[in-house]
Amino acid sequence: MIDLSTADVITIAIYFLIIFYTAFFLTRKDKSNSESSDYFLAGRNLSWFLVGSSLFASNIGSEHLIGLAGTGASSGVAVAQFEILACFILLILGWFFVPFYLKSGVFTMPEFLEMRFSSGARMYLSVISVLAYVITKISATIYAGAVVFETIGVPFWTGASIVVIATGIYTVFGGLRAVIYTDAVQMVIMILGSILLTIFGLNQLGGWGELQATIPADFMSMWKPATHKDFPWTGIIFGAPILGVWYWCTDQFVVQRVLSAKNITEARRGTIFGGFLKVLPLFIFVIPGLIAYALSQKGSLELASNDQALPVLIGSIVPTGLKGLLIASLLAALMSSLSSVFNSCSTLITYDFYKKISPNTSEKKLVAFGQACTVILVLMGMAWIPLMKIISGELFTYLQKVQAYISPPIAAVFIFGILFKTLNSTGALWALWSGFIIGVSRLGLELASSKVTLSPMLQSFVEINFLHFAFILFVICSVVFTIASKLSPQTQTEAQLALTRTPGGSAFGDEEKKDAILSLLLCIVIFSIWFYFS
Repeated sequence: MIDLSTADVITIAIYFLIIFYTAFFLTRKDKSNSESSDYFLAGRNLSWFLVGSSLFASNIGSEHLIGLAGTGASSGVAVAQFEILACFILLILGWFFVPFYLKSGVFTMPEFLEMRFSSGARMYLSVISVLAYVITKISATIYAGAVVFETIGVPFWTGASIVVIATGIYTVFGGLRAVIYTDAVQMVIMILGSILLTIFGLNQLGGWGELQATIPADFMSMWKPATHKDFPWTGIIFGAPILGVWYWCTDQFVVQRVLSAKNITEARRGTIFGGFLKVLPLFIFVIPGLIAYALSQKGSLELASNDQALPVLIGSIVPTGLKGLLIASLLAALMSSLSSVFNSCSTLITYDFYKKISPNTSEKKLVAFGQACTVILVLMGMAWIPLMKIISGELFTYLQKVQAYISPPIAAVFIFGILFKTLNSTGALWALWSGFIIGVSRLGLELASSKVTLSPMLQSFVEINFLHFAFILFVICSVVFTIASKLSPQTQTEAQLALTRTPGGSAFGDEEKKDAILSLLLCIVIFSIWFYFS
């Protein structure tokens, strides 16, 4: 339990006022919010800074605040591999995928699949994406927000309701523009608060050297043996990038930010900026988890569970008067993630379902329908919360596992669909559905394994590390995609074939050269981190 002073409560109140003022001011200023392109894509006029900050802020959700610190406390820095790999995947998004997406002019990723393949591929991705948002994003973020409020004495469901209602208000009325501008504010708050927490923690512990001396030696290594339960190096190299491509390059939740950029250069530069920001979670989320573990070993604080590492650390070491800022930084991360998924999910439902059924619907009705979707999504997310811990004891690992079961077929279809013009809609549908069946079978068997005894063969299937499973499933889907396309050759339209060629030619101007230098610098930073934590 975190005891808050009057100054702390005032700080939290000021945070809410700043967020609501930002959203309200922008909503009032933007008189064209009745247009669907303004509401769902912020008028396609965002700068690189807003794109990058929103990529970072919307991504930092419950799996970071609760899961990264918790997993760091239990096993060390290896969990940060997902964050470091994200830096590279963001470069792939900016340099490889963005030109195709922006040239196509789509609103959603399923819409892109329809342009490249068929309406069947679009419907598959739309349904899977909406379900994934409820299972792995909305419910997890609501859950984490409730945990944060519990630490300051607010009952669980009351805290969950506060997070949902507060976030829903400005998301519903402000659209993506309000979401992205509040993301920029929340990014500053969460980074500032998290840096202060890391500094306070190291000071309390006695410095970086004391941290290394207190925790097990392998906690400081990102590279684990191939037999490691959660983070084998083979899974990190081969499996984790599959999850990364799905999340960062094909998921509406993320890609909607680059779709809102004013041009390809701003979008690409935004992904590079987001890549630099993604270096931070190792130091501001995982390291505090290690600090919490070290302090618990010294008897300076008590951890009831690893997922409580961050809140307990705040309550134990942060001076009175600054705890409110730290709580505000936690809420900023959660609310930015939740507002983003609300907006992205409503965009999918509006364009991939409602507008498909009623293509002549007015702009105003499209916006109103998108706003109305939020309530149902919130209820579905809250209903899923009690089931989350059945799959995995730690929140972050749970989310990665679920993603490992649904992402490989989607990643395969996007990557190879752009690279090879001979692959067609029949192959895409076979790859998507075969991958879905295998992935859902794995998920069902994993749930059942805790209740019944499986045969040795099925038990071995369930025990495959989820990162290894992601790579195996990706290979299977890629093979199915290729074979099914060759067995069912189709004549593809010029519009479909255009999405397999690099748009805009091969010119490499001054802006591209600047971005290439920045990308190279980011790669150097990443390899330096890998070397230090090896």
